[in-house]
Amino acid sequence: MTHEQLVKLGLNERQLKAVEYVKERGKITNKEYQTINSISERTASRELSDLVEKEVLKSSETKGAGSYFYLSSE
Repeated sequence: MTHEQLVKLGLNERQLKAVEYVKERGKITNKEYQTINSISERTASRELSDLVEKEVLKSSETKGAGSYFYLSSE
């Protein structure tokens, strides 16, 4: 997805930063999302869930510790 497509989906700046992070590294954890955006775990969880709902990211099969998110297009 292009930056413009992501903006049209209503992603906020933190979510856009996370998508770029995943494009570079292949995946992102909740903890990494918290760190790169300087936000709480709760906010990170909510925003990552929003990215999954919008089908930008997919969640790993693992839940809890060890879980991560990756691009839906993979």
